[in-house]
Amino acid sequence: MRLHRVRRTMAAAAGVACMAAGILTGCGSDGGSGGGESAGGVTKLTFAASTLGDPGRGPSLTKWLEEFNKSQKAVQVSAAAVPYPTFGQTILTQMGSGQGPDLIRFDMPEFESASDAGLIAPLDDLIDVSKYDLLKQPDQFMVHDGRRHGIIFEASNYAMFYNADLIKNPPKSYEEFFATAKSLTKDGTYGLAFRQTEAEEAGVWQDIFNYVYGFGGAWSDGTKLTINSPENLKGLQAYKDLYDAKVIPRGADAATFRRMFAEGKVGMELNNGGYVTATRGQNPDLNFSVAPIPFPVRKQGAILAPIVINEASPSKEAAATFIKWVLEPGNQVRLQEILGASSVATVTKRNPEQLEKTPFLTVFDDLTESSLPQIVQGFEAKTPDIRKVVVQNVIAALQGTVDLKTALDRAQQQATELAG
Repeated sequence: MRLHRVRRTMAAAAGVACMAAGILTGCGSDGGSGGGESAGGVTKLTFAASTLGDPGRGPSLTKWLEEFNKSQKAVQVSAAAVPYPTFGQTILTQMGSGQGPDLIRFDMPEFESASDAGLIAPLDDLIDVSKYDLLKQPDQFMVHDGRRHGIIFEASNYAMFYNADLIKNPPKSYEEFFATAKSLTKDGTYGLAFRQTEAEEAGVWQDIFNYVYGFGGAWSDGTKLTINSPENLKGLQAYKDLYDAKVIPRGADAATFRRMFAEGKVGMELNNGGYVTATRGQNPDLNFSVAPIPFPVRKQGAILAPIVINEASPSKEAAATFIKWVLEPGNQVRLQEILGASSVATVTKRNPEQLEKTPFLTVFDDLTESSLPQIVQGFEAKTPDIRKVVVQNVIAALQGTVDLKTALDRAQQQATELAG
């Protein structure tokens, strides 16, 4: 259940109402959003997603959008790629000023903030979801305060990726995980990689989520924040111990260390199913595999990414036409193939050829019931603010300016004040 909802008002700062030139078509002087009719009576929509800029999946997703455009006479969708690190704030700023793309693929924290602020159009009267065999466990998070605000675009569980040439038997406990990372770190090769800089705040949150929940912790109990709980301290201490052991390329951003993994210079990484396609895109010959994260508790994060319609869009019916096309069985299967090891909105069956090429797909599928979206339960709309506080304090502890327990105590106090 969602508790302690606080209605948020999204204020757009002057001068930042439009994105960089050319990203979106809705930044005109009329203040409208992306949709509109051309002279020929065709409704033109903009779809924004950080994954459109993914070097592995982006080109295929763009072609997939072109398939929609070829199938339609009255509606056309154009892609808008916005870099992941700035995606959420950029789009929320647009929407807060009554502009922005018609269709957005959000991550959950920003989805909750936008829903709570009334920036997302309810879908109940636009799409009859009873027609579709939706995934039940993750789909429950698409309903906000009793109204459906999203349809799952991608549900991607986190697991442990490992270089099968460097690691013959994947670790099955944290102790083995630590020892493996340490033994592989030599001669320019690192045993592990994760994000650990404030510049990648959203990514650090995704990474530490696995350590918190994997050691039996949680950010809240549903009614109050539990950031400084003993379980959270234990999980984040495990994260810090790996940082202190220098088994990761310190300071490297995600793009850098993922390239290193593809080049065989990183042995392990905790990542979501979408990383399969991206990795193969960088190095089709890399011999890697996947196993469950070897932490004490089988509970991990998931990238749960809804597709939504901007409340400011003047073309909601046309936008719903696109979402209905996305939900068609054949298009769902094609989308899942593009996304890699992720799931989509509906129940699909992986074909034998897929499983022969990628037998570890079932590892991801089996984690669906134990995966959680990376939000603070009971404080969903406040997640971006809480995330910022937590990440700032955890990074301070990594850098040695404060001990970890003090950092979490401070994060608990600051986040509680923010949450009201």
